[in-house]
This record gives sequence, C-alpha cells and structure tokens, in this order.
Amino acid sequence: MRVRASSIVLLLAMTTLAITALGCHGTANSPTTSPATKQYPIRGTVISTDPANGEVLLKHDDVPGLMPAMTMAYRLEDPSALSELHPGDIITATLLADHDAAGPKNLRFREIVIVAQARPDYKPAVNYHVPAKGDVVPNFTLLNQSGHKIGLQQFHGQVVLMTFIYTRCPLSDFCPRMSRNFATIDKTLKSDPALYKDTHLLSVSFDPTYDTPKVLRSYGAAYTGNYVNETFKHWEFAAPSPTELPKMEQYFDVGVTPGQNGTLQHSLSTVVIGKDGKVFAFWPTNDWTTAEVLAEIHSAAS
Repeated sequence: MRVRASSIVLLLAMTTLAITALGCHGTANSPTTSPATKQYPIRGTVISTDPANGEVLLKHDDVPGLMPAMTMAYRLEDPSALSELHPGDIITATLLADHDAAGPKNLRFREIVIVAQARPDYKPAVNYHVPAKGDVVPNFTLLNQSGHKIGLQQFHGQVVLMTFIYTRCPLSDFCPRMSRNFATIDKTLKSDPALYKDTHLLSVSFDPTYDTPKVLRSYGAAYTGNYVNETFKHWEFAAPSPTELPKMEQYFDVGVTPGQNGTLQHSLSTVVIGKDGKVFAFWPTNDWTTAEVLAEIHSAAS
C-alpha cells in the first residue's frame, strides 16, 4: 500500500498536527536511505524558498557531527512542502547526508516541523534573488587584488565564471573547494587558447574588511600556483565595498551572517555569466563538478 507523502508537521498552540514525512517510495518502516546515509537533527530559521529547485535557504544552528552554524540552501525530499514554509518560520527537521570517502554530500531534508510561525505581517529584512538563466546581471563594482576597481560590465563579450568565497573560511568543502575547482578550470581553459581568451574567472570575497587587495593577492596566487609571478589576467580575486556587498549578496543569493572568531556563516553561489551580461547557469551549492561547469562555459562561449 502506498502511503501519501508529506513533509510538514505544524505545531500551533495546543493543537498538534503530526504527519509523518515519507519519500515517494518509502514507508514508515523502510525509509529511502542507504547504509551510507546518516541522519542529523537540524534547527533554523527560513530565509527564503526556491520552488523552482525544491530548496529552502535556512539559517541554522550547529549540526553536531556534521557542520557549524551557517546559512545554506538545502533540498527537500518532498518539494511540495515548500508551499507550507515562509520566511521567518523556525523549523526543525531531519537532515540526511550521504557519506563516502570524500565526506558528506547530497544534503536534503525530511520530517520538517514548524515550531514557530512567522508573524502574519512578517516581511523579510532581505529579499534574496535566485539567479535564473536570462537574468541581466547588474554592473557591480569591486576592488581587485591589485587595488584596481573593476565592474562586471567590462567583461561583456567574455564568458565570466564567478563564485563567492572568503579567505579565512575554515571548511575545506566550502570556499577552499570552490577555489580548488576554479584552479582546475583555469588550467583546463588555458589548454584551449581561443576559449581562454573568451573567458574570465572571478572569485568574489564577501569579507571586504579583512580581504584587502593584499590578502586577496596572496590567497589567489597560492591557488593559481604562480605565487609572485601571477598576473591575474585570467582569474581575478576581488571584493565589493561594504555598501555594495549587501546588494551583491542579495542578487546572487548569498546568505552571510557573522560567526565566532572572525568566521562567517554563509551559503554558496557559483554562476556563469554569458557574453551578453546575462546569467547563463547557476549553482547554489558545492556539489557541482568542474566537468559540469566547463560544459556550461563551452556552451555559453559558442
């Protein structure tokens, strides 16, 4: 017998509505997990929802045994549950993660419980824009590793691959992973001179106070492997001004909140911008591959 799927449990005052969340092929005694899948309790505040991708951006507490507190987008096993979630809702859920030698991946939610609803008149302080193909990218201005101002419009006619990082990020699977992937992509593109000329890589820091041009130059040169000989002609490292930063974070769906000891809790955002200055492809997580991104770059450049 198939059990009707649902993924929301709503607690209101003295009334408790409990609906067990089951996968579309699951039953109460046989959840849709594999032996390599681990489950973790998670609690946080909904920042925004993304029905197109079946995801929720959640600002959550520490997940013991998995990750520190941060703001990050997560996939729902039952995307229809997004219609029940609203910015400002406080939820608990079961976070599932598939583990292998490389660590946790394929993070997704089930058994969501709304423990506190947003006020009926709640309006989020920040309206995050989820980049979609064809969206025109504003001409954000940044200060690069050489202390020069650059604007995104100056790259019109080139395909731009951009991601967001900060140099003090302590989590190897977040900013360092983005930078390692970019290093691989940069070297791969260099083997095709025509495509190399038509592309540009940009790593944007959301920590402009600490990530000065000098810091970005040192950080970037280490990842390119050229150190003092790096010219940064193809891959730049830059940061927006503190006043420009919130606009850029909101447009590219990057959630950032202060942590402890100078750390930042943040989501991820990687985007391919076409030669026409419009979004061509977007990834809100860390699970994209260099091969996948290179294929989008080739397509955007053709």
